[in-house]
Amino acid sequence: MNYAQIRKYDIANGPGIRTSIFVTGCSINCKNCFNKEYQNPNFGKVWTDQTTNEVISYLKRDEVSGLTILGGEPFESAHELTDIVRVIKTQVNKEIWIYSGYSFENLIANKIQKDLLKEIDVLVDGPFIESKKDLKLRFRGSSNQRIIDVKNSLINNDIVLLNGY
Repeated sequence: MNYAQIRKYDIANGPGIRTSIFVTGCSINCKNCFNKEYQNPNFGKVWTDQTTNEVISYLKRDEVSGLTILGGEPFESAHELTDIVRVIKTQVNKEIWIYSGYSFENLIANKIQKDLLKEIDVLVDGPFIESKKDLKLRFRGSSNQRIIDVKNSLINNDIVLLNGY
C-alpha cells in the first residue's frame, strides 16, 4: 500500500485535532476530485512498519483526538489498512474515521472491506458529486455523503448517522 501524505495535525477531516493518512489508489474517479494525483496506486511512498510507528507516536499526543484515513480510496487498500489499524489500536484508543467514495451498503457486502469497517468508528461515505457540493456541510463536500456511526450501524443492521451530523 502506498500513501501520499500524513498530516500530524489536521482540523479539516473530522472533529478536533486529528492525524490524517492519505492513501493512494482510487478507481472511482469522481468529477473534480480534490486529490486527483492520489488516484494512482503507485503514487507516493510505500507504507512500512516505521510509518505505522510514526502515526502511533502522533496519536499518542494528548492534543490529538483521533485518526482519519482518506485518499485516494482507503477501501481499495482494505486488506493492508485492516492490519495497520489493528496494530494502531493495540497502542492507542482514539476514534478512527474513514472517508470513502463507496456506500456503506456496498462496503458491508465485501468481506475484506467489512473487516476494515469493523475496526473503525465513523465512515463518511459516498462519492463527491459536484452538483451536490455544499460548502456549509461539516466534514464532507457534497450533500449525498453521510457521516455514519459504524459500530451502531453494524449492530442495528441499518444506517445510523453520527449524532450531530
